[in-house]
Amino acid sequence: MKLKNTQLLKTQSFINGAWLESTKTYAVFNPADNSEICKVNDDGAAQVELAVTAARAAQTKWSRITALEKHDILIDWYQLIMKHQDDLATIMTYEQGKPLAESKAEIAYGAKFIQWYAEEAKRVNGEILPAPSNDRRISVIKQPIGVVGMITPWNFPSSMLTRKAGPALAAGCTVVARPASETPLSALALAELAQQAGIPDGVLNIVVGKNSSEMGRVLTQHPDIAKFSFTGSTNVGKKLLEQCASTVKKVSLELGGNAPFIVFDDAKLDKAVEGALASKFRNTGQTCVCANRILVQSTIYDKFCEQLTEKVKLLKMGNGMEPDIEIGPMINRKALSDVNNLVKEATQAGAEILIGGSPLDRESNFFQPTLIKNVSQSMSIAQNEIFGPVAPIISFDTEDEAIALANDTRYGLAAYFYARDIGRCYRVMEQLEYGMVGINAGVISNPMAPFGGVKESGIGREGSHYGIEEYLEVKYACFGDIE
Repeated sequence: MKLKNTQLLKTQSFINGAWLESTKTYAVFNPADNSEICKVNDDGAAQVELAVTAARAAQTKWSRITALEKHDILIDWYQLIMKHQDDLATIMTYEQGKPLAESKAEIAYGAKFIQWYAEEAKRVNGEILPAPSNDRRISVIKQPIGVVGMITPWNFPSSMLTRKAGPALAAGCTVVARPASETPLSALALAELAQQAGIPDGVLNIVVGKNSSEMGRVLTQHPDIAKFSFTGSTNVGKKLLEQCASTVKKVSLELGGNAPFIVFDDAKLDKAVEGALASKFRNTGQTCVCANRILVQSTIYDKFCEQLTEKVKLLKMGNGMEPDIEIGPMINRKALSDVNNLVKEATQAGAEILIGGSPLDRESNFFQPTLIKNVSQSMSIAQNEIFGPVAPIISFDTEDEAIALANDTRYGLAAYFYARDIGRCYRVMEQLEYGMVGINAGVISNPMAPFGGVKESGIGREGSHYGIEEYLEVKYACFGDIE
């Protein structure tokens, strides 16, 4: 791995402003060729507890510095991230596999959360409320909740950390984060830049290790952690939520999805095809908000399948460090196997493969970009989050049927649809049981908008001005005996 600034390649946990030595390590692999990148600390519960102690000690001072001071430090962090965008993207592509262009875009996207919340730090406002009598006054203030525990996923190893840490730090909270064991290097590089930006010791701590259950137990049950934030699967999220109940923590969960992508017969077909391509195949389909089921009105079904197939044929697959690559590898062999099994089950049940349909070879983690037609809602591939470059295409006849199919899932994170009739746009948007809806847009994430789901897709919101509220407590003060 060639970096302009080799200081960004860190391999140790970052606790209380120091890089901790460890005798126990594990290897991080490049999913494009399964080669070893480096070895990093394999820390556990003891190191997480050290980080919590450091964060608790740093909390009081960090919470009391002015909003302008927090703003200036966070802006410095943002600027350093953008200054080192190329190196950070290289690190991400090596450990995660996504094409370098996507990695660069994620670094910029993630940095925007730091920039956004630097400004929001200046907008944590209270209220003066009407009093019940003339001798009383009522005021409301907002204060940082305290130490925040975080677990971030491997599919967006940079932006998922900044989307959580940005508002937490802006609110005056301190952070203990555990990145996914597959992709620890991006988080550690961000910690290096945070220290350079002047974030005080103990305010941001990153602990790396493979024992997710042991480390997660500390983050969810430690009495000094007031808030817990997690992005990952619904099944794991449920377990972590149950563990948080023991200390009644405030919780944010961004969990699994089963996003419908609906194409009505009044849609601009070429735009819908472009939107489906962008939504489904970004990050090799390994995103919680990517199109999981493509629902197409029967009158345009065949034409849509033909046009999308032609576009998928043009996608270039390979190592993300090579030029013009659009489809990278799956994160590991298990992920590839899971996707392959869903495709096999669908074809055995009568679905037809239009393109792709199998791993590239027996040795690598690459799965061919795949389209499957004649899929029914009852098939496993329509009921489960695919998390790979595979798109099942389902036919429907009426608007009501499309809405019913879209809502027939326990998930409710993101949904998309393409239509031109303004009445239909409002009707469908209002009836879709999802936290986010893209109307004639296949990519919807941005720092200014609230990100989150309903049903079993999560609790709380990240991004926008709503995001900082997740890290604040509301305190009501009643002043009596006022003459």
